[in-house]
Amino acid sequence: MVESANLAPGLLLAMPQLSDPNFSRSVVLMIEHSKNGSFGLVINHPSPIKASELLDSLEMSWRGEDSAVVWAGGPVSPSTGWVLHEPVVVAEPGPGTIAITSRISLSTSPERLRAIANQPPRNIRLLLGYSGWGPGQLEAEMSRGAWLHASADPELVFDTPADAMWSSAMRSLGINPESLFAARGVN
Repeated sequence: MVESANLAPGLLLAMPQLSDPNFSRSVVLMIEHSKNGSFGLVINHPSPIKASELLDSLEMSWRGEDSAVVWAGGPVSPSTGWVLHEPVVVAEPGPGTIAITSRISLSTSPERLRAIANQPPRNIRLLLGYSGWGPGQLEAEMSRGAWLHASADPELVFDTPADAMWSSAMRSLGINPESLFAARGVN
């Protein structure tokens, strides 16, 4: 059995044998993991949607970078929104915001989104959708070698370019990503 008590907070790194195209070379920030299931956000799949377009559609203002995009957090409920950000005064932990680590927070309420979008911190990521697993599902996938676990490093989450994030996370585990290939593990 895979030791999974400490999966959240942390990062899940999709292995090449994971055939689901939603998770190809994915890095998933795990928010919650329990016997009841798991919840995380893919953090390295940018979407073509600009942050300003999304917020305009919600009748909110975006005062961040013009080039900021919305990220595809996963295939489940693609219309639900999430805001990953560094801890900020406008969104201290409380209703609508939780601390994932001491340097990564998650805000979920429209009020928090409006406040953060009006005064965005340097480290911010707007996401649509999420990744979810039912009871025992993630453990089964991990036992088949579909995922590796790494620590939730804020520099990796916020400062590493999306196309380099998976490789950087693999290297943080001492794995050369070029040496990986799709194969089935021992059953």
